[in-house]
Amino acid sequence: MSEQDALDAMKSDMDANNLYTEETVTDRKVGTIRVMTPILPTGARDHERPMLFIGEAQVMTQMGPLPISFEIPAQTVAEAVAAYGESAKAGIRETIEKLQAMRREAAHQIVTPGMPGFQAPPQQGGAGSGIVMP
Repeated sequence: MSEQDALDAMKSDMDANNLYTEETVTDRKVGTIRVMTPILPTGARDHERPMLFIGEAQVMTQMGPLPISFEIPAQTVAEAVAAYGESAKAGIRETIEKLQAMRREAAHQIVTPGMPGFQAPPQQGGAGSGIVMP
């Protein structure tokens, strides 16, 4: 499939029945909550759908910060702020479990030429091989 075909096949229309405005709430210390308020296509508040609260946190890893997003079960901003800590722990726990599962899956994968991470071993006596043949 050519790039143009891929672009033509891409669905880029917004869903007018699933619109939200977004506000950010933060204490500038621990976390951030994205408040997603449902709206109608006219821009008016849609009172038929509930607000959504998405928490965001970062966990430092050996490879740098790992952003984590998680839903916070709440009806109001105050409830979301109160539930942030427990929701963050659950979101981080879930992310760690997914990473461990991905690591186990990768460890059992057979590496073949052409796959990312595949490389031929260095030639004997080559620079950086640590082995010098006479």
